[in-house]
Amino acid sequence: MNSMKLTSLAVATALALAGCGKKDEAAPTGNASAPAAQGGAAVVKIGFAAPLTGPQAHYGEEYKNGVTLAIEDANKENPTLGGKPVKFELDAQDDQADPKTATQLAQRFVDEKMNGIIGHFNSGTAIPASKIYADAGIPQIAMATAPTFTAQGFKTTFRSMTSDTQQGSVMGKFVVEKLGAKRIVIVDDRTAYGQGLADEFEKAVKAAGGNVVKREFTNDKATDFAAILTAIKAVKPDIIYYGGADAQSAPMAKQMKRLGITVPLASGEMTKTPDFLKIAGKEADGTIASLAGLPLEQMPKGKDYATRYKARFNVDVATYSPYGYDATRVMIAAMKQADSSDPKAYLPVLAKIDYTDGVTSGHISYDDKGDLKIGGITVYKVVNGQWTVLETLGGAAK
Repeated sequence: MNSMKLTSLAVATALALAGCGKKDEAAPTGNASAPAAQGGAAVVKIGFAAPLTGPQAHYGEEYKNGVTLAIEDANKENPTLGGKPVKFELDAQDDQADPKTATQLAQRFVDEKMNGIIGHFNSGTAIPASKIYADAGIPQIAMATAPTFTAQGFKTTFRSMTSDTQQGSVMGKFVVEKLGAKRIVIVDDRTAYGQGLADEFEKAVKAAGGNVVKREFTNDKATDFAAILTAIKAVKPDIIYYGGADAQSAPMAKQMKRLGITVPLASGEMTKTPDFLKIAGKEADGTIASLAGLPLEQMPKGKDYATRYKARFNVDVATYSPYGYDATRVMIAAMKQADSSDPKAYLPVLAKIDYTDGVTSGHISYDDKGDLKIGGITVYKVVNGQWTVLETLGGAAK
């Protein structure tokens, strides 16, 4: 039953029992639904979208876990808005990493009057969905890292992680200046994320004096890279950079070794996962990947979060859940500061927020585009089957 029907039923019951001389109690300030039962808290609905099925489901599930934990923690604090109790409720949906599905979900979320959106996960889904949320005035904090996401000029778009502009540029400079690579091959999966990351990496390589001797592309469903890798082997690169997910980078790492390509594979944060290690096996060793932010154990509240996350979900933190957790807590903090769940009321507060209680950072705030003001990059390397910190590079997010 929808909230309008519930409200009508509650009002009708009150009038029947108490007569017309009394008014029903007002719902909390903003866009929250009326209480589902007498004396109950009004529901504040937060929509979530990510791939929950298919080859990227492990990303989406971990991301969702962080959001779930944040909402559970917020509800334990007995929140109120406009002087009335509220309950935050998650509506998690599978966008299948598909732009068409994502836009359909976005319209559904708008029609169902979500108070805010966490997601989408992929740049290729977050970007088309963002127009729908922007037209409706609903704030969206996405995991999307493609520069285009916040370059559109929408006032409703915000990031959970630093953009590919920083991550690609840091890695491009790193492989040339720190690893001494001069002959570099780039491969990407033609998604908004993979191609965008590879483009930024290429710019930085050239700026640092490196030479991109070959650039190839595949797709985010491929698993056989024999033809591409054979062509790459012939140009004798010092390093191969891949822009894309672990479903492709892991078999690519295995096939490189089988073809006798011994140079390192480098990639972005969608490769820095436990699944990459499982799929690539012993051939994972030597792979290098970047990830936004500090290592979990160095995050301001990383150790505590890791303990609570393991207790709640019986798995270790992989990559994305702390960012989903913080995004949700930041959105809720903006609602609390505005004393309203109405997007029109809390959006200006969110845009100017300085959240100091985050897991990933002691200061979470956004610039005028919705990019994080403060960020950093950590470079990891697989050593003996485990991701180990190679170097942490702090600094501004842009």
